[in-house]
Order: sequence, then C-alpha cells, then structure tokens
Amino acid sequence: MELVLLIERWVHFLAGIIWIGLLYYFNFVQAPAVAEANADQGGPGAAGITKYVVPRALLWFRWAALVTWLAGAALLGPRFVSAFTLQGSDAVIGIGAWLGTIMLLFVWGVIWPNQKKILGLKPATDAEKAKARRVAFLASRTNTALSIPMLLFMGASAHGVALFG
Repeated sequence: MELVLLIERWVHFLAGIIWIGLLYYFNFVQAPAVAEANADQGGPGAAGITKYVVPRALLWFRWAALVTWLAGAALLGPRFVSAFTLQGSDAVIGIGAWLGTIMLLFVWGVIWPNQKKILGLKPATDAEKAKARRVAFLASRTNTALSIPMLLFMGASAHGVALFG
C-alpha cells in the first residue's frame, strides 16, 4: 500500500510540474515571444512556434492537468469528500484542491476549445479567432494567478498547517 501511495504522490508531483511549468512557459515566455516575432517586420514571425511548438505543448499541458488532478484525487482517497467540503483539518488541502479543479476546468473547458480555433483545428472566422485569442489569454492568465494560492495551500497542507491554525 505504501508503494502505491508513493507512486501516486510522484505521479501527482511530476505531472503537476509539467502542468504548472507549461502554464508559466505559455504566460511568461511564449506569449511575449510570439508578440515580438509577429511585430518583427523582417523576421520569421511566429509561424514556427504556433505550427510546431504550441500544439505539442498544449497536448502535454492539458493531459498533465488531468493526470495531476486524478492523482491528487487518488491521494486524497477517503478524505476526498471532507477536503472538497472544506471540513476540519482537510480544509487547507481542500482549498488547494478546489483551486486546482477550477484550473483544470479552465484548461479543458475554456483554454483548449479556444486554442483549437486559434490553431485552425476547428473552423473559425477571423472574428471568432480574435475572440478565442482573448478568451484563452484571459483564462490562462487567470490560471497563472490561481496557481500561486493553489501551490501555497497544497504545500501548506503537508508543510505549513501551522500557518493556518
């Protein structure tokens, strides 16, 4: 049983690193690089990034989000309901789990459907693509902001409960 718990914890941890790492990559590296590449009149533009890097990064991003959430839910085990209903000592991890759940829903329900339009994987007019860019951007920035307290509560549940009484 301890080996299963260890594997669940490491899957959750490693998938979480991939998920949040890609989230930060999209917001702090790729978005400004694409903007600069598109503004560079004599340069190659962002076609290479959007054609080759973005689809692969989004594949890893969305599946890492799901694996992270599923492994986290498995780790909660019998504490799942008390964590999600914020009861007792499970309230701290529950807040982190709720933030992670909201972020997961943004990945699969908002960011990915809009990225499919942006990347041409789903037919869309230019106006629909422009709107999709804005919606995906705002959802991604929201997830970036939510990641800070999510990581705080996840870490505090095991290493900083004293901070919360």
